[in-house]
Amino acid sequence: MKLSLKIPLCFFDLETTGINISRDRIIEIAVIKVMPNGEMIRKSNRVNPGIPIPPESTAIHGITDDDVKNKPTFKEVAKDYARFMEGCDLAGFNILKFDVPMLVEEFLRADVEFDYQRKKIIDSQRIFHLMEKRNLASAYRFYCRKEMTNAHSAEADTQACLEVLQAQIEKYDGSDVTDTQERKIGMIKNDMESLSKLVSDDLVDLSGRMVRNPKGEVIFNFGKHKNKLVTQVFKEEPSYYDWMMNGDFPLDTKRKLTELKLKSLQK
Repeated sequence: MKLSLKIPLCFFDLETTGINISRDRIIEIAVIKVMPNGEMIRKSNRVNPGIPIPPESTAIHGITDDDVKNKPTFKEVAKDYARFMEGCDLAGFNILKFDVPMLVEEFLRADVEFDYQRKKIIDSQRIFHLMEKRNLASAYRFYCRKEMTNAHSAEADTQACLEVLQAQIEKYDGSDVTDTQERKIGMIKNDMESLSKLVSDDLVDLSGRMVRNPKGEVIFNFGKHKNKLVTQVFKEEPSYYDWMMNGDFPLDTKRKLTELKLKSLQK
């Protein structure tokens, strides 16, 4: 279907060193400019971020420091991309929360004008979530072909959860599960240990403040030390432990943090 456009629409996506808008940097940008007549103009670049690419980020997008060491910096291509996207609206998947803020931040660092407020922004993820609800009633309808008649009562919700899991196993049994790079990370089986590893194996504490990276090492999953090894932070900023223990964090998080602290002292 041809999009009905009055002005060009730029679909774009970024690969980055991480997900911290202020600290991380772009390492790849791709734009498809769709013209009102249906013509498509493509433009893409890998970019030298000027900082190391963390292994956990490489595990997601497959781009290493060597891949970008001889590439231009974003500042060197910023004006070219600003001109390419001038007079266009923006579109993509999850761009409101991440890609647009990251792109604007990089333009600001490069001292290049990019007035996103004059552009319409179409986020496919928002449409997806608006139209395909991701709640228990929707899962029950999708997997069990039934309507919940007493949603939000504990007993009805519990029964629906049971039926949804049974239907999921029946539907996907034997199916491979892949990551964002289409690499196999497991398989759906009628086996609770296997299913648990797929959905929660990287969690260290229940609130997700600490997780395991692809190497199995425990890292922080929030704040200024996001993606850093917990043991590394203990060494570089010992007061961070005290800050968390005195802060408004769940008791489970504090318990796990203390366990990791004690283990680090024993080494």
